[in-house]
Amino acid sequence: MTPSDGDGGNGTPDLSRQERPTTEWVTGDEPMTGPQASYLETLAQQAGEEPPTGLNKSQASRAIDELREKASHPRSAAEPGRTQ
Repeated sequence: MTPSDGDGGNGTPDLSRQERPTTEWVTGDEPMTGPQASYLETLAQQAGEEPPTGLNKSQASRAIDELREKASHPRSAAEPGRTQ
């Protein structure tokens, strides 16, 4: 047996494994999960921001994406708008 390429073994893509927009998640309006909250807290710390609270799963996913970007490109002290 060989690992699947996500094509179901028949050469056609497995569309059930494609990522859906967060607005289309069936459970997107449920409260964010514990792992999402923990990851948001870590990313917010890295980005120098307060972690968001009270989000649903969909909102938390979008906030994670935004904070990932901010955490990977933190503003330097020399940039305008940054207080020391």
